[in-house]
Amino acid sequence: MIEEIFIINKDSVYIKTIKKSPLTLRLVVLVIAAVCGMYICLISLEQPKVRTSTKLLELRVVNQSCHHPSAVEDWEIPYLHYPQPKNYSREECACNPVRFFSILTMQRSGSGWFETLLNSHINISSNGEIFSVAKRRENVSSILNTMDKVFNLDWFNSASKNECTAAVGFKWMLNQGLMEHHKEIVEYFERRRVSVVFLFRRNSLRRMVSVLANSYDKEAKPINGTHKSHTHSSIEAEILAKYKPWINTTLLIPELKKTEETASKAIEYFKNTRHNVLYYEDLDKNLTKLKEVQEFLRVPYRDLHSRQVKIHTAKLSEQIENWDEVQKCLQGTSYHSFLLSD
Repeated sequence: MIEEIFIINKDSVYIKTIKKSPLTLRLVVLVIAAVCGMYICLISLEQPKVRTSTKLLELRVVNQSCHHPSAVEDWEIPYLHYPQPKNYSREECACNPVRFFSILTMQRSGSGWFETLLNSHINISSNGEIFSVAKRRENVSSILNTMDKVFNLDWFNSASKNECTAAVGFKWMLNQGLMEHHKEIVEYFERRRVSVVFLFRRNSLRRMVSVLANSYDKEAKPINGTHKSHTHSSIEAEILAKYKPWINTTLLIPELKKTEETASKAIEYFKNTRHNVLYYEDLDKNLTKLKEVQEFLRVPYRDLHSRQVKIHTAKLSEQIENWDEVQKCLQGTSYHSFLLSD
Protein backbone atom coordinates (compact mmCIF):
# COMPACT_ATOMS: atom_id res chain seq x y z
CA MET A 1 0.00 0.00 0.00
CA ILE A 2 1.32 3.46 -0.94
CA GLU A 3 0.40 6.69 0.75
CA GLU A 4 0.54 10.03 -1.08
CA ILE A 5 0.65 13.21 0.99
CA PHE A 6 -0.87 16.41 -0.31
CA ILE A 7 -0.28 19.70 1.55
CA ILE A 8 -3.33 21.92 1.17
CA ASN A 9 -2.14 24.72 3.33
CA LYS A 10 -0.03 25.33 6.37
CA ASP A 11 -2.66 24.10 8.79
CA SER A 12 -4.09 21.12 7.03
CA VAL A 13 -2.65 17.99 5.45
CA TYR A 14 -4.61 15.61 3.26
CA ILE A 15 -3.39 12.01 3.02
CA LYS A 16 -4.59 9.87 0.09
CA THR A 17 -4.11 6.13 0.12
CA ILE A 18 -3.62 4.33 -3.21
CA LYS A 19 -3.72 0.54 -3.59
CA LYS A 20 -0.98 -1.05 -5.73
CA SER A 21 -2.21 -2.82 -8.84
CA PRO A 22 -2.46 -6.65 -8.40
CA LEU A 23 -1.07 -7.10 -11.95
CA THR A 24 2.08 -5.16 -11.10
CA LEU A 25 2.64 -7.27 -7.99
CA ARG A 26 2.30 -10.47 -9.96
CA LEU A 27 4.82 -9.29 -12.54
CA VAL A 28 7.32 -8.49 -9.79
CA VAL A 29 6.90 -11.96 -8.26
CA LEU A 30 7.23 -13.59 -11.69
CA VAL A 31 10.47 -11.74 -12.45
CA ILE A 32 11.96 -12.72 -9.08
CA ALA A 33 11.00 -16.39 -9.65
CA ALA A 34 12.52 -16.36 -13.14
CA VAL A 35 15.79 -14.90 -11.89
CA CYS A 36 15.99 -17.50 -9.11
CA GLY A 37 15.26 -20.30 -11.59
CA MET A 38 18.00 -19.15 -13.95
CA TYR A 39 20.47 -18.97 -11.08
CA ILE A 40 19.65 -22.53 -9.97
CA CYS A 41 20.03 -23.82 -13.55
CA LEU A 42 23.40 -22.15 -13.93
CA ILE A 43 24.62 -23.71 -10.69
CA SER A 44 23.40 -27.15 -11.81
CA LEU A 45 25.09 -26.86 -15.19
CA GLU A 46 28.37 -25.92 -13.61
CA GLN A 47 28.51 -29.10 -11.49
CA PRO A 48 29.09 -31.67 -14.32
CA LYS A 49 31.76 -29.42 -15.78
CA VAL A 50 33.62 -29.52 -12.51
CA ARG A 51 33.33 -33.30 -12.30
CA THR A 52 34.38 -33.75 -15.94
CA SER A 53 37.37 -31.50 -15.49
CA THR A 54 38.36 -33.44 -12.39
CA LYS A 55 38.00 -36.74 -14.25
CA LEU A 56 40.12 -35.50 -17.15
CA LEU A 57 42.72 -34.27 -14.70
CA GLU A 58 42.80 -37.67 -13.01
CA LEU A 59 43.15 -39.37 -16.41
CA ARG A 60 46.08 -37.17 -17.33
CA VAL A 61 47.77 -37.83 -14.00
CA VAL A 62 47.41 -41.60 -14.39
CA ASN A 63 48.72 -41.57 -17.96
CA GLN A 64 51.59 -39.26 -17.06
CA SER A 65 52.72 -41.74 -14.41
CA CYS A 66 53.10 -44.48 -17.06
CA HIS A 67 56.35 -44.56 -18.99
CA HIS A 68 56.59 -46.14 -22.42
CA PRO A 69 58.73 -49.30 -22.58
CA SER A 70 62.34 -48.52 -23.43
CA ALA A 71 62.35 -50.91 -26.40
CA VAL A 72 59.54 -49.03 -28.14
CA GLU A 73 60.52 -47.17 -31.29
CA ASP A 74 59.42 -43.57 -31.78
CA TRP A 75 56.93 -44.40 -34.55
CA GLU A 76 55.15 -46.85 -32.21
CA ILE A 77 54.39 -44.38 -29.44
CA PRO A 78 51.10 -43.08 -30.96
CA TYR A 79 49.90 -46.70 -31.13
CA LEU A 80 50.37 -47.28 -27.40
CA HIS A 81 47.24 -46.92 -25.30
CA TYR A 82 46.54 -47.14 -21.59
CA PRO A 83 42.81 -47.92 -21.31
CA GLN A 84 40.90 -47.30 -18.09
CA PRO A 85 37.91 -49.68 -18.04
CA LYS A 86 34.76 -48.40 -16.37
CA ASN A 87 33.90 -51.66 -14.61
CA TYR A 88 37.22 -52.74 -13.14
CA SER A 89 40.75 -51.59 -12.44
CA ARG A 90 43.68 -52.84 -14.49
CA GLU A 91 45.79 -52.57 -11.33
CA GLU A 92 49.27 -53.95 -12.06
CA CYS A 93 48.50 -53.87 -15.81
CA ALA A 94 47.59 -50.17 -15.79
CA CYS A 95 50.93 -49.14 -17.27
CA ASN A 96 51.15 -52.02 -19.74
CA PRO A 97 50.50 -50.45 -23.16
CA VAL A 98 47.76 -51.90 -25.35
CA ARG A 99 47.64 -51.90 -29.16
CA PHE A 100 44.34 -51.77 -31.04
CA PHE A 101 43.58 -53.90 -34.10
CA SER A 102 40.73 -55.03 -36.33
CA ILE A 103 40.57 -58.05 -38.65
CA LEU A 104 38.74 -57.04 -41.84
CA THR A 105 37.55 -60.06 -43.75
CA MET A 106 34.70 -61.94 -45.45
CA GLN A 107 32.59 -64.86 -44.30
CA ARG A 108 34.23 -68.28 -44.77
CA SER A 109 37.72 -66.88 -45.24
CA GLY A 110 39.31 -68.63 -42.27
CA SER A 111 38.81 -65.76 -39.84
CA GLY A 112 37.29 -68.00 -37.14
CA TRP A 113 40.32 -70.28 -37.20
CA PHE A 114 42.69 -67.31 -37.39
CA GLU A 115 41.05 -65.67 -34.39
CA THR A 116 41.36 -68.81 -32.25
CA LEU A 117 45.07 -68.78 -33.06
CA LEU A 118 45.38 -65.17 -31.91
CA ASN A 119 43.40 -65.84 -28.74
CA SER A 120 45.75 -68.67 -27.81
CA HIS A 121 48.28 -65.90 -27.14
CA ILE A 122 48.11 -64.92 -23.46
CA ASN A 123 48.34 -61.21 -24.29
CA ILE A 124 45.94 -60.95 -27.25
CA SER A 125 42.17 -60.51 -26.97
CA SER A 126 40.24 -60.72 -30.23
CA ASN A 127 36.57 -60.33 -29.44
CA GLY A 128 34.90 -62.05 -32.36
CA GLU A 129 32.40 -60.87 -34.93
CA ILE A 130 30.92 -58.07 -32.82
CA PHE A 131 29.05 -56.40 -35.69
CA SER A 132 27.10 -59.53 -36.57
CA VAL A 133 24.47 -57.98 -34.28
CA ALA A 134 22.56 -55.53 -36.50
CA LYS A 135 21.80 -53.07 -33.70
CA ARG A 136 25.50 -52.39 -33.17
CA ARG A 137 25.89 -51.25 -36.77
CA GLU A 138 22.55 -49.49 -37.36
CA ASN A 139 24.31 -46.11 -37.67
CA VAL A 140 27.76 -44.54 -37.38
CA SER A 141 27.20 -43.52 -33.77
CA SER A 142 26.40 -47.07 -32.64
CA ILE A 143 29.42 -48.39 -34.55
CA LEU A 144 31.81 -45.93 -32.93
CA ASN A 145 30.34 -46.48 -29.46
CA THR A 146 30.75 -50.24 -29.84
CA MET A 147 34.39 -49.87 -30.85
CA ASP A 148 35.02 -47.51 -27.94
CA LYS A 149 33.72 -50.17 -25.57
CA VAL A 150 36.01 -52.83 -27.04
CA PHE A 151 39.11 -50.65 -27.03
CA ASN A 152 38.41 -49.44 -23.51
CA LEU A 153 38.56 -53.12 -22.41
CA ASP A 154 34.93 -53.03 -21.31
CA TRP A 155 33.90 -55.84 -23.67
CA PHE A 156 33.67 -59.11 -21.77
CA ASN A 157 33.66 -62.54 -23.43
CA SER A 158 35.77 -65.67 -23.62
CA ALA A 159 38.58 -63.67 -25.25
CA SER A 160 39.12 -61.60 -22.09
CA LYS A 161 42.45 -62.42 -20.48
CA ASN A 162 43.69 -62.81 -16.94
CA GLU A 163 47.14 -61.74 -18.08
CA CYS A 164 47.91 -58.17 -19.09
CA THR A 165 46.41 -57.50 -22.50
CA ALA A 166 48.93 -56.22 -25.04
CA ALA A 167 46.64 -56.16 -28.08
CA VAL A 168 42.85 -55.95 -28.24
CA GLY A 169 40.58 -56.07 -31.26
CA PHE A 170 37.82 -57.87 -33.13
CA LYS A 171 36.96 -59.22 -36.56
CA TRP A 172 34.70 -57.33 -38.94
CA MET A 173 33.01 -58.69 -42.05
CA LEU A 174 33.03 -56.31 -45.00
CA ASN A 175 29.25 -56.67 -45.42
CA GLN A 176 28.48 -55.61 -41.83
CA GLY A 177 28.34 -51.84 -42.27
CA LEU A 178 32.06 -51.48 -42.87
CA MET A 179 31.94 -50.52 -46.54
CA GLU A 180 28.88 -48.28 -46.18
CA HIS A 181 30.49 -46.19 -43.44
CA HIS A 182 34.11 -46.58 -44.46
CA LYS A 183 34.92 -42.84 -44.35
CA GLU A 184 33.94 -42.44 -40.71
CA ILE A 185 35.56 -45.75 -39.77
CA VAL A 186 38.84 -44.87 -41.50
CA GLU A 187 38.85 -41.54 -39.66
CA TYR A 188 38.28 -43.37 -36.37
CA PHE A 189 41.03 -45.91 -37.09
CA GLU A 190 43.49 -43.17 -37.99
CA ARG A 191 42.59 -41.06 -34.97
CA ARG A 192 42.75 -43.94 -32.50
CA ARG A 193 45.66 -45.66 -34.24
CA VAL A 194 43.90 -48.94 -34.95
CA SER A 195 46.03 -51.38 -36.96
CA VAL A 196 44.21 -53.33 -39.68
CA VAL A 197 44.71 -56.99 -40.57
CA PHE A 198 43.09 -57.95 -43.87
CA LEU A 199 42.35 -61.66 -44.20
CA PHE A 200 41.13 -63.00 -47.55
CA ARG A 201 41.25 -66.20 -49.57
CA ARG A 202 43.28 -66.41 -52.74
CA ASN A 203 40.95 -69.07 -54.12
CA SER A 204 37.47 -67.53 -54.09
CA LEU A 205 36.00 -70.71 -55.58
CA ARG A 206 36.91 -72.65 -52.46
CA ARG A 207 35.40 -69.88 -50.38
CA MET A 208 32.19 -70.18 -52.42
CA VAL A 209 32.04 -73.92 -51.68
CA SER A 210 32.40 -73.17 -47.97
CA VAL A 211 29.71 -70.45 -48.09
CA LEU A 212 27.21 -72.75 -49.85
CA ALA A 213 27.98 -75.65 -47.52
CA ASN A 214 27.54 -73.44 -44.48
CA SER A 215 24.19 -72.17 -45.79
CA TYR A 216 23.07 -75.76 -46.28
CA ASP A 217 24.11 -76.68 -42.75
CA LYS A 218 22.05 -73.80 -41.31
CA GLU A 219 18.95 -75.39 -42.81
CA ALA A 220 19.69 -79.12 -42.63
CA LYS A 221 21.60 -79.22 -39.31
CA PRO A 222 22.89 -82.76 -39.87
CA ILE A 223 24.81 -82.87 -36.58
CA ASN A 224 22.26 -83.46 -33.82
CA GLY A 225 20.01 -80.72 -35.19
CA THR A 226 22.66 -78.07 -34.47
CA HIS A 227 24.23 -75.65 -36.92
CA LYS A 228 28.02 -75.91 -36.97
CA SER A 229 30.00 -73.11 -38.60
CA HIS A 230 33.19 -74.57 -37.15
CA THR A 231 34.08 -77.78 -35.39
CA HIS A 232 36.69 -79.21 -33.03
CA SER A 233 35.85 -82.78 -34.03
CA SER A 234 37.28 -84.67 -37.01
CA ILE A 235 34.13 -86.82 -37.04
CA GLU A 236 31.90 -83.75 -37.30
CA ALA A 237 34.18 -82.28 -39.97
CA GLU A 238 33.78 -85.45 -42.03
CA ILE A 239 29.98 -85.24 -41.76
CA LEU A 240 29.93 -81.57 -42.77
CA ALA A 241 32.24 -82.22 -45.73
CA LYS A 242 29.86 -84.80 -47.23
CA TYR A 243 27.61 -82.12 -48.65
CA LYS A 244 28.59 -81.20 -52.22
CA PRO A 245 27.01 -77.93 -53.38
CA TRP A 246 25.70 -77.38 -56.89
CA ILE A 247 27.07 -74.08 -58.26
CA ASN A 248 25.07 -71.87 -60.61
CA THR A 249 27.55 -71.39 -63.47
CA THR A 250 25.54 -68.47 -64.88
CA LEU A 251 26.33 -66.44 -61.77
CA LEU A 252 29.73 -67.97 -61.02
CA ILE A 253 32.04 -65.50 -62.78
CA PRO A 254 30.06 -62.39 -61.70
CA GLU A 255 30.18 -63.63 -58.09
CA LEU A 256 33.91 -64.32 -58.21
CA LYS A 257 34.47 -60.89 -59.74
CA LYS A 258 32.34 -59.22 -57.08
CA THR A 259 34.32 -60.90 -54.30
CA GLU A 260 37.59 -59.82 -55.88
CA GLU A 261 36.44 -56.22 -56.36
CA THR A 262 35.07 -55.94 -52.82
CA ALA A 263 38.39 -57.04 -51.32
CA SER A 264 40.32 -54.61 -53.53
CA LYS A 265 37.98 -51.77 -52.64
CA ALA A 266 38.38 -52.43 -48.91
CA ILE A 267 42.17 -52.34 -49.19
CA GLU A 268 41.90 -49.08 -51.14
CA TYR A 269 39.62 -47.51 -48.52
CA PHE A 270 41.97 -48.35 -45.65
CA LYS A 271 45.28 -47.88 -47.46
CA ASN A 272 46.30 -44.95 -45.24
CA THR A 273 45.91 -46.94 -42.04
CA ARG A 274 48.66 -49.14 -40.69
CA HIS A 275 47.69 -52.46 -42.26
CA ASN A 276 48.80 -55.93 -43.26
CA VAL A 277 47.24 -58.16 -45.94
CA LEU A 278 47.08 -61.89 -45.20
CA TYR A 279 45.72 -64.82 -47.17
CA TYR A 280 44.25 -67.92 -45.61
CA GLU A 281 46.17 -70.26 -47.90
CA ASP A 282 49.50 -68.74 -46.83
CA LEU A 283 48.69 -69.16 -43.15
CA ASP A 284 47.40 -72.69 -43.68
CA LYS A 285 50.51 -73.87 -45.51
CA ASN A 286 53.09 -71.90 -43.56
CA LEU A 287 52.40 -71.32 -39.87
CA THR A 288 55.60 -69.28 -39.59
CA LYS A 289 53.44 -66.52 -41.08
CA LEU A 290 51.96 -66.25 -37.61
CA LYS A 291 55.28 -64.90 -36.39
CA GLU A 292 54.89 -62.03 -38.85
CA VAL A 293 51.39 -61.39 -37.52
CA GLN A 294 52.69 -61.16 -33.96
CA GLU A 295 55.44 -58.82 -35.09
CA PHE A 296 52.84 -56.65 -36.79
CA LEU A 297 50.75 -56.53 -33.61
CA ARG A 298 53.95 -55.86 -31.63
CA VAL A 299 53.32 -58.57 -29.05
CA PRO A 300 55.83 -61.05 -27.57
CA TYR A 301 56.29 -64.08 -29.79
CA ARG A 302 54.43 -67.25 -28.75
CA ASP A 303 53.60 -70.56 -30.40
CA LEU A 304 49.95 -70.24 -31.39
CA HIS A 305 47.51 -73.12 -31.66
CA SER A 306 43.87 -73.84 -32.50
CA ARG A 307 41.54 -76.74 -31.75
CA GLN A 308 39.48 -76.13 -34.87
CA VAL A 309 39.43 -78.91 -37.45
CA LYS A 310 39.43 -78.04 -41.14
CA ILE A 311 36.24 -79.18 -42.88
CA HIS A 312 36.94 -79.11 -46.62
CA THR A 313 40.23 -80.90 -47.22
CA ALA A 314 39.47 -82.86 -50.40
CA LYS A 315 40.17 -81.71 -53.95
CA LEU A 316 37.70 -79.22 -55.38
CA SER A 317 36.65 -81.75 -58.00
CA GLU A 318 35.38 -83.94 -55.14
CA GLN A 319 33.52 -81.13 -53.39
CA ILE A 320 31.39 -79.65 -56.18
CA GLU A 321 28.35 -81.53 -57.47
CA ASN A 322 28.50 -80.12 -61.01
CA TRP A 323 32.28 -80.02 -61.30
CA ASP A 324 32.36 -80.53 -65.07
CA GLU A 325 30.12 -77.51 -65.64
CA VAL A 326 32.20 -75.35 -63.31
CA GLN A 327 35.41 -76.47 -64.97
CA LYS A 328 34.04 -75.65 -68.41
CA CYS A 329 32.79 -72.25 -67.20
CA LEU A 330 36.17 -71.13 -65.82
CA GLN A 331 38.49 -72.52 -68.48
CA GLY A 332 40.22 -69.75 -70.41
CA THR A 333 39.23 -67.07 -67.88
CA SER A 334 41.29 -65.22 -65.29
CA TYR A 335 39.81 -67.60 -62.71
CA HIS A 336 41.06 -70.76 -64.39
CA SER A 337 43.85 -71.07 -61.80
CA PHE A 338 41.24 -71.72 -59.10
CA LEU A 339 40.62 -75.11 -60.69
CA LEU A 340 44.29 -76.05 -60.38
CA SER A 341 45.15 -74.71 -56.95
CA ASP A 342 44.86 -78.12 -55.26
